[in-house]
Amino acid sequence: MQQQRYLHLCFTLQASKELATFMTMDSDRGTFIDCHCHLAADDFKEDIGEVISRAKGNGVEAVLVVAEHYGEFDRIIELSRSFPGFVLPCLGVHPVQGLSPDMQRSVTESDIVEALPAIEKYADQLVAVGEVGLDFTPRNAKTSEDKDIQRLVLSKQIQLAKRLNLPLNVHSRSAGRPTIALLHEQGAEKVLLHAFDGKPSVAMQGIQYGYYFSIPPSIVRSEQKQKLVKQLPLERILLETDSPALAAEKQTRNEPSNIHISCDYIAEVKGVSAETVRQVTRENTLKLFPQIQRFLKAR
Repeated sequence: MQQQRYLHLCFTLQASKELATFMTMDSDRGTFIDCHCHLAADDFKEDIGEVISRAKGNGVEAVLVVAEHYGEFDRIIELSRSFPGFVLPCLGVHPVQGLSPDMQRSVTESDIVEALPAIEKYADQLVAVGEVGLDFTPRNAKTSEDKDIQRLVLSKQIQLAKRLNLPLNVHSRSAGRPTIALLHEQGAEKVLLHAFDGKPSVAMQGIQYGYYFSIPPSIVRSEQKQKLVKQLPLERILLETDSPALAAEKQTRNEPSNIHISCDYIAEVKGVSAETVRQVTRENTLKLFPQIQRFLKAR
């Protein structure tokens, strides 16, 4: 019932003054850091400047822009130079490759041949290695060999991140338990599990290992995310949008300017103020990604 009331509030055409207040950033609030988004995606090619302007206008202080494949690396570095101290780059190879949904496939070793040296090349400009991980969705990991290769690719990127002393920005769709197990087995300590879709009991194993979890605006329509947030300690939660995906409303383009939706809904679930969530999640972000401070001071 709580979810239904919230969705009715947010998405009816007769949106009340309460909706306008909730969905629009309060100018008296502090700032947010979006710890996982895809601003190098084609969805933002035509209006990236406006997207970033809206984000800043809604209190976003910085965004961690992650890569999915080697072909995005140069674009992300270019964005970080065009918007210094705001776009903070993360480079890595995603477990699912393919430019369009109907051409997606599981990652192969050849996908990281050029990527690993490039990550090392740009290491001093990065805040994390990502987006990396496992994706055992049946359409993406069709065979046990696909899963084994995904594990190998992730292991190599874990070891690279450890060598570079960088955190990992991690994907784990339909693979929460094996992802957490592999991260721990490989000695990964600085880990963000973004948009985790597993059971809270599995997430709590990650909490025991010291890992963090980030929550997107889609929490407003996800019972799984709501249950997850109830169980996770606030001291291990970060905010993300995963833009252009995981918007509060299905089939709409998400943007970093929507980060406050995650904040407000987490506050509702936790029974604390939105300002408390904002402050604690920002502190958590700076703990996990200490390089952010350097970029913020340099701008």
